[in-house]
Amino acid sequence: MSPLNPATAALLADALLTLHMAIVVFVVGLLPLVLVGGTLGWRWVRHRGLRLSHLGLIVFIAVQAWLGRLCPLTVWEQALRRTAGQHSYPESFIEHWLSRLLYWDAPWWVFLAAYTAFACGVALAWWWVRPTGRV
Repeated sequence: MSPLNPATAALLADALLTLHMAIVVFVVGLLPLVLVGGTLGWRWVRHRGLRLSHLGLIVFIAVQAWLGRLCPLTVWEQALRRTAGQHSYPESFIEHWLSRLLYWDAPWWVFLAAYTAFACGVALAWWWVRPTGRV
């Protein structure tokens, strides 16, 4: 038996889904900002810690895909939803809308190709817009 009550598990699952979405926005959104910012001279896009975090996340995502594994955030969210008894409708507002933005129905090879291509793009951005140690 889980030490969490269903209501707490549902709240944690929603929070985890929100965090997951924020990570997706960070990973996907930062690359175009780096490329545009490098061209426009924005100093913050060259911050080494920011860029290392970005590269590390997309490499982790691509490696997980190559290994055929789900993202740990997805696994944890699913476990919390089971604990909350939310394996089907009704779902919370956050779960309903964010999960439709985040989870797509496509063959696994589509995700594998997309994650790998995006990771290569992030890595190439290190040469196009070189990070520095300072902002």
